[in-house]
Amino acid sequence: MTRATETTEATEVLIVGAGPAGLLLAAELRLAGVDTVVVERHPQRPGFCRGFNLNARALDLLARRGLAERLVSEGWQVPHVAFSGLPVPLTLAGAHTDHPYTLGIPQTRVEEVLEEHALELGADIRRGHELRSLEQDSASVTATVATAGTGDGDTDRAGYRIRAAYLVGCDGGRSTVRRCAGIDFPGTEATRFSLLGDVELVDPEALPFGVTTGPGGGVFVIPRPGHVRIITADRCPPADRDAPVTVDLLETAVAEALGRRVALRSPRWTTRFGNAARQAAEYVQDRVVLAGDAAHIHPPAGAIGVNVALDDAFNLGWKLAATVRGTAPARLLDSYHDERHPAGAQVLANTRAQVLLGEADDRLGPLTDLLTRVAAHPAGNRALAETVTGLDTRYETHHPGADHPWLGRLTPDLALTTSEGRIRLTGLLARGRGVLLDLAEAERSTVRASAAGWADRVDTVSAACPDHPGLRAVLLRPDGHAAWLRTVDADTIDGDGDGGDAGLQQALARWFGPAAPSEPRLGTAPGAR
Repeated sequence: MTRATETTEATEVLIVGAGPAGLLLAAELRLAGVDTVVVERHPQRPGFCRGFNLNARALDLLARRGLAERLVSEGWQVPHVAFSGLPVPLTLAGAHTDHPYTLGIPQTRVEEVLEEHALELGADIRRGHELRSLEQDSASVTATVATAGTGDGDTDRAGYRIRAAYLVGCDGGRSTVRRCAGIDFPGTEATRFSLLGDVELVDPEALPFGVTTGPGGGVFVIPRPGHVRIITADRCPPADRDAPVTVDLLETAVAEALGRRVALRSPRWTTRFGNAARQAAEYVQDRVVLAGDAAHIHPPAGAIGVNVALDDAFNLGWKLAATVRGTAPARLLDSYHDERHPAGAQVLANTRAQVLLGEADDRLGPLTDLLTRVAAHPAGNRALAETVTGLDTRYETHHPGADHPWLGRLTPDLALTTSEGRIRLTGLLARGRGVLLDLAEAERSTVRASAAGWADRVDTVSAACPDHPGLRAVLLRPDGHAAWLRTVDADTIDGDGDGGDAGLQQALARWFGPAAPSEPRLGTAPGAR
């Protein structure tokens, strides 16, 4: 039991969980000046590493805040993505991305970079602080948090209460936030389990890297610095799925698969995982929000988990910040669920499909053959790669008749020329604000005047874009997705019908709220006037 709480603190947003989603979300909120506290039940970052890659979509998003370059310089690039069950690799050449590769980099390093970024921006990160309960009312959420006491028993844990305008659960698949809020988590139970162990091979030549098959199944071996990661089926999982995975158990499972013993030693991390697939019924419930694994769990096929968590946080941060600040239009926070719930459902479908294709079932042969033929075609290969990485993510813009391929999608990192010199689009988005690119000749442009009422939230930048001479203007949300766009054929793209700026103002109001009552000072991003 936790001792009676002695203090009640206050903050604007409380985040539970200091994994990738929680740390990136904290940074996004602090970019907007929102008071943010992060509580994490573990006193320090785990000594093991769950994942080892960032995909192209995650890198594109991180680049919008200047966070990708450092990671790219430290990792190794693989020009394709994994798709379990297909013999044909999925290439990222020609895909809609600024980073056509998968980046090999430990999740622990990604978390270090995100934590440094969040701390630099002023986030309050508290490790060894565990959420015990929460209560909502119409204006806030009050959480009870336990901290480590001086004794060894649970009764020696101290506690406090913290009141926040919003609470975000980024606390994993067994989310305490989700459970306390009573949010349903429908889906399918695990039917198959696997064992994972970061261990050393007593004989380094006993198992090659990659997949080795035997009479009882397969063993997947991944090289890691100073050790290997071994994954194989858990054919007889215990009733208690949390029962420890020992080196002896892992050795036995490997022997059952290969028909021979492989000696293992020096375990760094061992675990058991299944193919359960679940998704929260609501990502937003009044003043409680879910992101990352707290909102969805899925089979680990494709190693997509950390990437989807970052995508959730990037979509949520600017919307929650505007809601807290009181500048958000109606239902802006609800649009987080509207956009990310379907994206999460697609991830569940993709990973479940990969698990099925990887099963030894002759009935799946025709399906595997069909998908292999699709993947052998360049266009089909690229489409599958964009689907499994989320590069095909496209959010509804609510502009009837607008069919430009960038609308609703992450806008490429455009090379721009302003009166101050050459810049990249990602540099303009680093502040976490909306950006309106005015790419028309100054004497012909009307968008600056039309957007004047939103200058406190949107930076208008006059520039030339030599690589896309047909563009006249682009409105980008803070997450880099195009919300409105005008080309030479303004009537078709704008949806205005008369070539005016009504479509632009509708998009500004939809994503950034009503115009200010009086004309404010314009933004100060490079190229702004």
